[in-house]
Amino acid sequence: MLPVGFLDVANGAVRTITLPEGKTLQVTVPEGAEDRQMLRLKGQGMPGYGGGPAGDAYVEVHVAPHAIFLRKDDNIHVEVPVTLREAVLGARIDVPTIGGPVMVTVPKGSNTGSTMRLRERGIRNRKTGQRGHQLITLKVILPTGEEPELAAFLETWQPKNQQNPRKEMLS
Repeated sequence: MLPVGFLDVANGAVRTITLPEGKTLQVTVPEGAEDRQMLRLKGQGMPGYGGGPAGDAYVEVHVAPHAIFLRKDDNIHVEVPVTLREAVLGARIDVPTIGGPVMVTVPKGSNTGSTMRLRERGIRNRKTGQRGHQLITLKVILPTGEEPELAAFLETWQPKNQQNPRKEMLS
């Protein structure tokens, strides 16, 4: 068993392992490897019978979950918090990706659950060579402290388009 971090699998990595007989090997964890995938180490197993060539060693990859990223096939999903101001007025924000942070534009009027796609920022498919996408789901976060100006504004504000967000649930 070879425990590997999520980002190591997403980007590829080299790990050192020690086989049961004490032999140390450098193992390349391929970019896009999957949890419980078996890696074959050709000729690195036990010696063959009667002085024959060594067999193959097999190592099972165990991918640790990530705190913010979730893999679905070759796509990466991440939930990104945005402030009320950023959601209403739009903003440019930094978003984490498996390759490092990138700047994205939050469209004006975004809501919790709005999804944005970053093309080819996901996992590289080992068979096709194509990268998946990263899907960003926005989560609007209200201010944590007292905001008397915001409360005063909302008490007097009358929206032009009245809506009942629970209408579908109640019918």
